[in-house]
Amino acid sequence: MHQETLEVRTRAAGLSDITAEVSAVVRRSRMTTGLCTVFVQHTSASLVIQENADPAVLRDLTRFMADLVPESRPWEHDDEGPDDMPAHARSALTKTSETIPITGGKLALGTWQALYLWEHRAIAHARRLVVHLAGE
Repeated sequence: MHQETLEVRTRAAGLSDITAEVSAVVRRSRMTTGLCTVFVQHTSASLVIQENADPAVLRDLTRFMADLVPESRPWEHDDEGPDDMPAHARSALTKTSETIPITGGKLALGTWQALYLWEHRAIAHARRLVVHLAGE
């Protein structure tokens, strides 16, 4: 077993590729085979595995989510601003964790896949991720 906590600073709402940071944890663990679970310790950000080749995919996903969960809806919870409750709803529709196999000492992502932290709030945040590895 191996576990590390990473801090990822987001710039604003959007997707941040965190594949390199998580891959570095796998390398430091020296595991060759196992599972890597990444968990975001926040309720207004999420994790997704998505295409890393065409940035239009990420832009389309961002627009899709904004249409699906608009800030303009009359949300009851608005203590932290108009982007807070939509961020919680967007996080509920995605994931707070992802599990990726470790094969040959590397994340077994597909050719066009990357792991993204999806910041759902409008402003920059420091997000904590727990990376837990189990294997040999």
